[in-house]
Amino acid sequence: QVQLVESGGGLVQAGGSLRLSCAASGGTFSTYTMGWFRQAPGKEREFVAAVSKSGVTTYYADSVKGRFTISRDNAKNTMYLQMNSLKPEDTANYYCAARRGSLRSAKVTYDYWGQGTQVTVSS
Repeated sequence: QVQLVESGGGLVQAGGSLRLSCAASGGTFSTYTMGWFRQAPGKEREFVAAVSKSGVTTYYADSVKGRFTISRDNAKNTMYLQMNSLKPEDTANYYCAARRGSLRSAKVTYDYWGQGTQVTVSS
């Protein structure tokens, strides 16, 4: 059983940057595909980015492509999301998630979830 804890959220002005972290414990981190999702008030939770078990392959939602970068450090059991050129529409609660299988964007395929960290982008 994997436990996931997100950190790094906060309030930032439009055009600014934030770096989210997701620390994992209780499992073999390198055996899990990892993903970031977000949920804004009144909206469905949506896929943001995912990274393969090795960290070599990444996949992004069109809305964040070119602005966000997902990465992982298997030696530190940690995943990251570098968010640049932030927009007010990026405001949401950001969740990290883990799945045993290969790279996927569908949230229903993820087995473990963190509690989330709030990101607020002011205009």
